[in-house]
Order: sequence, then structure tokens, then C-alpha cells
Amino acid sequence: MGDRLHTFNGGIHPEGHKAESSATPIRDMALLPRYVVPLRQHIGTPARPLVQAGDKVLRGQPIGAAEGYVSTAVHAPTSGTVIAVEPRAVPHPSGLFDLAVAIESDGEDRAVDFTPLDWRNLDPSALRNRIRDLGLAGLGGAVFPSYIKLNPGAQSIHTLIVNGAECEPWITCDDRLMRERAAETLQGVAIMAHALGVKTVLVGIEDNKPEALAAMAAAAPAGVEVVAVPTRYPGGGGKQLTYTLTGVETPTGGRSTDVGIQVFNVGTAYSLYRAAMLGEPLLSRVVTVTGHVARPGNFETRIGTPLADLLTAAGGANPGAVGEIIGGPMMGFDLMDLAAPVTKAVNCLIVKDPVHFPPRPAPLPCIRCGACARSCPADLQPFEMYWFSRAKDFGKAQSYNLFDCIECGCCAYVCPSHIPLVDFFRFAKSEIWEREQEKRASDQARQRHEFKEFRLEREKQEKAEKFAKAAEKQKEAAAAGPAAAPADPEAEKKKAILQAALERAAKAKEGVTPKNTDHLPPRVEREIAEIDARREQVVGKEGGEG
Repeated sequence: MGDRLHTFNGGIHPEGHKAESSATPIRDMALLPRYVVPLRQHIGTPARPLVQAGDKVLRGQPIGAAEGYVSTAVHAPTSGTVIAVEPRAVPHPSGLFDLAVAIESDGEDRAVDFTPLDWRNLDPSALRNRIRDLGLAGLGGAVFPSYIKLNPGAQSIHTLIVNGAECEPWITCDDRLMRERAAETLQGVAIMAHALGVKTVLVGIEDNKPEALAAMAAAAPAGVEVVAVPTRYPGGGGKQLTYTLTGVETPTGGRSTDVGIQVFNVGTAYSLYRAAMLGEPLLSRVVTVTGHVARPGNFETRIGTPLADLLTAAGGANPGAVGEIIGGPMMGFDLMDLAAPVTKAVNCLIVKDPVHFPPRPAPLPCIRCGACARSCPADLQPFEMYWFSRAKDFGKAQSYNLFDCIECGCCAYVCPSHIPLVDFFRFAKSEIWEREQEKRASDQARQRHEFKEFRLEREKQEKAEKFAKAAEKQKEAAAAGPAAAPADPEAEKKKAILQAALERAAKAKEGVTPKNTDHLPPRVEREIAEIDARREQVVGKEGGEG
């Protein structure tokens, strides 16, 4: 496969700084007295809380249910007591708080009963629903719910690419995972291939990870090809790795699935192995702790672990530290609060020092040198997008395929004017998204108003037609006269009984009792007799009282 690799345009070669954290095996974090589990841990709608303060929980128990289509469940990382369901600090560029479940550990770490999945015989839809309930989400970047990516839908997926490139500097969690747990990871890959129904499986690993390449190649079953790809950032981007391995370009504004290819991270494959083979929800992940720390390395870390405790496990920050970064230095962000917990999206904690992370120089005017365009792996024109984003001409910025930008940071890295280009692109995207949401809300309000007006007009017309028909009937009845009215049998019968009773009463006054009643029906005769009998009783009672 190596002779068939393709080279994408652009990209850079920053210092890797991989050796600092990749030299030691993965270490398990000790059980902590308290965990904070955010309910928003992936792209899409946050989970809906299932617990409240005072509830007892077990490790692996659902504490948040998937809400909506793009969502997935959240689980308790240990056994203990829920002490709060409230906004807490989370790892996010904004530094804002978000709803989270705080759990006080009981120290016993008791778990619910985990039931392995019969993934070979489960209906594909049922398998995906179980994966959703087990909380699986992508561990490589976008943190997209895994069950959605395992649904080919109407699209025909013919190739599965497993991303082990790990191109971002400083991060080594995937490297250590592939070295130590290659067989388990590849079992997860087999489950992915089964769910998608693919025949071709490619595992792409950058060639600066020879130990991981050897371990994965040794454990790979027939039909799975492990490929060494050139070390170049951002070679681990989904579109870039797809092109490198297959030569197929992802269409503008599209995804790799549009060309029949699905991409998963190796960490996601390992979590799928634990979910299917052990029945275990996504309770932990491997996190790199590196930079200006005493003992850099990789840690098996439970979701909800405060980052301050994770830093302590690595020996703490060395003197002179100037802050922390979540993720890598290219696409990560500055951490605002060490009380924030590890989420499914957190793959690395870097402690900054002034030597490797000097203060950002003041930006200078753009000189249109074109260095940003030459380094862009998406073949965009960053300097044009910058000008229009800065001028808030978002329509023009979007016309330069702004949303094809993967925010890799190559353009800002090479910019001689030190312009924070990616910040402008993120600003423009957020403004466009906000305006689109406002437009959709306005369109929905207009449609509701128009439908209401239509409904009221329709009801008005129906009422007018109803009154017109009633008036027409009354007019026709009046024109036809009484004779045209249909006879009411019941009214006629009552009328005959009353008339007969009046005649009998008149004759009784005259002392005459009619003998011939043959002209009346037998039933009418009985009713007349009953009336006469009641009248005689009344008359007799009145006479007795007199």
C-alpha cells in the first residue's frame, strides 16, 4: 500500500515532542473521593439528567439519557452518592459553567452487572441502540456519537479507515494505546466493519510511531491492512487521511461518507471493544499529561476526574509553569479552571512553560505573502477569508469555502505577521451559524403566523357557509308552507290522544259515555282508559277531601 499513498497539499512539520510522554506505559488513576460528570460531552444535544441529589449510584449506571438524535448517554464513573446536579466548570474555551452531576465516591467502586453484546447476531439497529445507551462517542476530535457513524443509512460504505495517525504535537495517548492494546483495538475494528458491512479496512499510522505500527501489524487479522503514512501535520485529519490512503477527495461541504468511506479513531475502536465484549459503558479514556510536569505520561482516566487531580497524578506542574492547554498546541485551547473534569473529548493536558509556549506576539498587518495559502491542507485562501471575516462580510467569507476550514492552525503557525487567523474563522463561522438560526426561527414564526391566518380564514368561511345553508333551508321551508313540513308520528299520536281525552271529558260532563271507539287503535284505547282511570282517581280524592 505504501507505493500507492497520495500526498495532500499544504501541511507543516512542527516539533513533535512525543518522546516526553510516550516512553512509559499507561498508568491507572487511583480512585478519587469525588467526580464531576458533565452532561454535555459530545457534539449535539446534552444528555438529560436521570438522577438528583441524594441518589445512590453504581459504577456504570446511567446518570444521563440521550436526548434527541445527535446525543448519547452518560454514566457514573464509580459508586457513591449524587451530591449535586448543577452547573460546574467544564473544559471549554469559553470558561463557562455547564450542567454536571457531582458524585461523592463511597470507596467501594461497586458496578452494575455488565452484559456483553451478541454483536454478530444482533440486528444492526438494535446494536446501534445499545451502543448509544452505552455512551460511545468519537475519542479522536469531534466527539460525534458513534452509533450514528455506524449507521450507513442510504449511503453505501465500502471502506473503513481507522485513524491512528495522531499527528498533533505532544499527544501520545493513541500511540500507547496501540502499543499496549492492539488486539483489543482490532477487535473493536472488526465490530465496526461488521456493523458497516465493509470489506476494505485500512489502519493509518504515522511513520514516527514504529512500535505502534509493529504491534498493530502483528495483531491485524486477514482483511485488515496496517499502513504507515508520512509524518506531516495535519495528516490525521479525516479528509487528509482519506486522501492519503485512497486518493479520494472529499467533496466541498461534504463528508467522507459521501464517497463511501467512514473514518474512526483507534480510541473509539477500543471503547467499542469494551462495550461489545465486556458490556461496559464508556467510563474512562487514556489521557496524555505532558509539558512542564514532573512525570509526563499517559493515564487511564475515569470520565469526571478533576483535571487538578490528573495533574497531581503526573507529579504536578514544575516551577515556572504559565498555564495549561486542553488538547494539542495546534487545535487545543487554554484551560480556564483546573477544577474542570475530564470528558470524552479530553485527550491531552499540556502544562505550558515560557520556553516552548512563549507569549503570542502582537499581530501585524497582513502582507499578503501567501504563506497561509501554501500551508493550507484544505486548499483554501486563508488571507481572503481573514479579510472578509475581519470586515464582517460573512457572505464573501463563506463564498471562499469558509466551512471547509478544519481549523488545524497551519495558516496561523506560518503567518509572519502572527495574525490569529483561526480565531477570525471561528468568529465568522459562529456569526453565520447564529444568523442561520435566527433566520430559521424567523421563518418558522412566519410560517406559524401564516398558518394561523389561514386557519382562522378557513373557520370563518366554514361558519359563513353553515349559516348560509341554514338560512336557505329556513327560506325553503317558509316558501313551501306548513303542508310541506313532514308529519311527526309521535306528535300526531299525542295529538289524537289529547283530542280523544277532551271529547270524553266533554261527554262525561253531559253524562254521556261514548260506546263506539272502534275507530281508534287498541294502543290508543288503552292509553285513553289509563287517562280516564287517573282522572277518576283524582276526582274521587277531591270529593273525599271535600
